[in-house]
Amino acid sequence: MASRRFLLPAVLVSTLAVVMPLASARAQGAAPGTAPAASVLERRSFVADAVRRAGPAVVTIDTERTVTVSGMGAWPRGLFADPFFRQFFGMPQTQPPSQRTERGQGSGVIFQGDGLILTNAHVVEKTDRVMVGLRDGRRVEGKVVGIDPITDLAVVRLGPGGPWPVATLGNSDGLQVGDWAIAVGNPFGLDNTVTLGIISSLNRNVSKLGIADKRLDLIQTDAAINPGNSGGPLLNADGEVVGINAIVRTGPGAGLGFAIPINRARAVAKELVATGRVSHAMIGLALGQASADSDGRPLSGALVAAVTPGGPAELAGIRPGDRVVAAAGAPVRVPADLIEQVEKQGVGRTMTLEVVRDGRSLTVQVTPVELKLPRS
Repeated sequence: MASRRFLLPAVLVSTLAVVMPLASARAQGAAPGTAPAASVLERRSFVADAVRRAGPAVVTIDTERTVTVSGMGAWPRGLFADPFFRQFFGMPQTQPPSQRTERGQGSGVIFQGDGLILTNAHVVEKTDRVMVGLRDGRRVEGKVVGIDPITDLAVVRLGPGGPWPVATLGNSDGLQVGDWAIAVGNPFGLDNTVTLGIISSLNRNVSKLGIADKRLDLIQTDAAINPGNSGGPLLNADGEVVGINAIVRTGPGAGLGFAIPINRARAVAKELVATGRVSHAMIGLALGQASADSDGRPLSGALVAAVTPGGPAELAGIRPGDRVVAAAGAPVRVPADLIEQVEKQGVGRTMTLEVVRDGRSLTVQVTPVELKLPRS
């Protein structure tokens, strides 16, 4: 059944490309198959045109890394699995650690003529080698320019061997629910796979998907996205890249896919190329969703669950139990709204928060600092 799910959209695309010209030819009284070549091209599916524009810039990313495997429990079953016999024969209780090579695969898209590729951080992080495969058959070693785990984005630079095909980046702020969505990538190692759907929702906060360590508002689509699509482009009907495919939903809700808006990806890529890293702001709060007051009336805002000792929020006088209802002049309805405003404000720029405490409204000034990621 799984193979049918990811092959079906490709079949539909092929059907559109072939049937539409034939139907048009019949309508004009021409015999099937006699339409001039130019006429067939004019009536080609918009999906085929979009893929023709962007497809050559979609790449396969193969990665390798060496990991150390503990020797605990490495002895085979049978006589020598018994610790007593290993001790009797003077054999060590465990085998020494060994190393093995792990391989992974994902997708990416070339967005600059000098060979810069956008992909997901989880595709290339902690890798020893990155090989990039192009549609024209070239395989080139890539170098990771920078990785941002917070947005799950990375930039890879191709080695010598250009010129390179380049995809056009669109404007994700102009998307509307119901717009066409075309996913291109290499699911399950099947390169150059195309699937078709629509934009199902916008601004879907990643925390609603049970992922707490990212800062993203995602594009939701029903275009099939499967393992291996990660890092590939989500296209609009004009063949412009409007998102970077990132998350495949499994279990309940399987069939939903999520992509990082290209406007966010473009900004992150610019910073990664310039400095190799991305600076994220924080004010030192653990947040929850405000629910209802004592009378059962629903409340909006970000409820402060905990405050980081010595952090900007504590220095500003914010306490657990406070409810943040506005930040930098923008309403805060859910915790993601506050995180977004802190991120927009940036490190070192003081911002105003409107806080409700014990029924009273307060205004506080807080200055974000840089978020320090734990060392891996």
